[in-house]
Amino acid sequence: MRVPVDPYAASPPPYRTGHRAGRPTGRRAAIAAVVAVLAVTALTAALSAMVRGTREPGATGPDAPGPVPGTGSPGATPPPAPTSAPAAGGCGRAAGPSPVVRVTEVKLGKRVVGYGRESDTEPLPMAIAARPDGGSWLAWLGPDNRVYLGRLDCDDKLVGTPTSFPGVDLQDVQADRTGGVVLLTRPGTCGGGPLCRGESSPCRTMHMIRFDDSGQQVWERQVTNLSGSRRGYDNGARFVWWYQHHGRLASDGKTHAAYFSIGITVQNGDCVDIHEGDRMQVVGANGSLISGHRDSFAVGCSHSWTPRIVWDPRTGHYVTVCATDNACRIARPAYRTVASGTCDGTLFGGDLVLARNRGYWTAWSQGGQVRLEHFSTGPSETTIRTSARSSHPHLVGYGAGRMLLAWASGSSMAAQAYDAGSGKTVGGRFTVNVRDHSYQAFKAYADGSVAYPAAGSGNTTIKIARVMPLA
Repeated sequence: MRVPVDPYAASPPPYRTGHRAGRPTGRRAAIAAVVAVLAVTALTAALSAMVRGTREPGATGPDAPGPVPGTGSPGATPPPAPTSAPAAGGCGRAAGPSPVVRVTEVKLGKRVVGYGRESDTEPLPMAIAARPDGGSWLAWLGPDNRVYLGRLDCDDKLVGTPTSFPGVDLQDVQADRTGGVVLLTRPGTCGGGPLCRGESSPCRTMHMIRFDDSGQQVWERQVTNLSGSRRGYDNGARFVWWYQHHGRLASDGKTHAAYFSIGITVQNGDCVDIHEGDRMQVVGANGSLISGHRDSFAVGCSHSWTPRIVWDPRTGHYVTVCATDNACRIARPAYRTVASGTCDGTLFGGDLVLARNRGYWTAWSQGGQVRLEHFSTGPSETTIRTSARSSHPHLVGYGAGRMLLAWASGSSMAAQAYDAGSGKTVGGRFTVNVRDHSYQAFKAYADGSVAYPAAGSGNTTIKIARVMPLA
């Protein structure tokens, strides 16, 4: 039996055995396979050519990345830079001398899927977005293959009647002054293959759904590339397979960007191999795909997990980072090292936020040790080895010039504020009394608060943990 070569990696990849029979349930199994595979270098130029702007196989338009945004290094005293939160809202949440956590249980009237084993191949139960008026959009995945969307008021209470969209997996939700966008997956078509080895698994497509301020759909846009003439098991397909496929959204106020992990179909003689990487696509205000956007790419990192994205208004660029077993690191696509790690099954990325002056902070974990890295155009310039012990840290902007790190701690979460310039701690550690999920996200609000959606006390409720603004 042949062992397929991955032309989308510049270091020896594993063969992703993840077909339905005996497939691994998370990144630990996939990364561990790396050490057992012999080095293959003959085809390593393929990804480099692709990320320099060559077309996808069979594609009709270019997907090319742009220049690396951001310059400079962190500082302790510069004035705050713009955050990724919306314009100031009107909820009037009071700031205090230390963080105060308010937990509100939202009665949905509809069921929400459970956390499951929280692997990176399982559905994401819920996501939240900050509205410009200070309220929220709350999205959740139901057991009926629909993604629900409800509006929350300033007190994190549901108002009005939720709407819903067909979807088998929820990824993220984002809000703006006229509505928002939800990122979700839908059933696709695999086609005939045949696969070079293993058993088939469902093929999916990734979609942005634009909704108005009443939660009704305005447009939808597929950001994978399946069509009537290109199915999942056709050479050149970029689609959602069982592989790690979580994604995140960002917006510059006019366009919306989705960064997510994908399956990559490559012809190998008379059969196809399906490899794993990531993809970033930008969609315009009218729902049209912006082909050749300077920050978009067809394939960035391979293999890739925990893809993260932020819009930087200071440089006018979307910024992305991934965790990858290509040299085992946290990297900018394609393969610009932020922080070096080890492929021992414990390398995971966290979140990505704007630094206070220039550059960015990202959280990541190796061996359960959570680190913060500041970077701009190249490798990390500052490393903060935090006291947090977790595999999956969360990081979010927390008002002007601060950020909040949170992580699982027993049956609840722990959190610590940091200066977004110097990386120094602000105040002491505190508890967020809701259950953590490895792949869900905190969201920043214009009033300086942050919010996190978590499992409720029953299958028709969600708890919203809001960390109030810090004076």
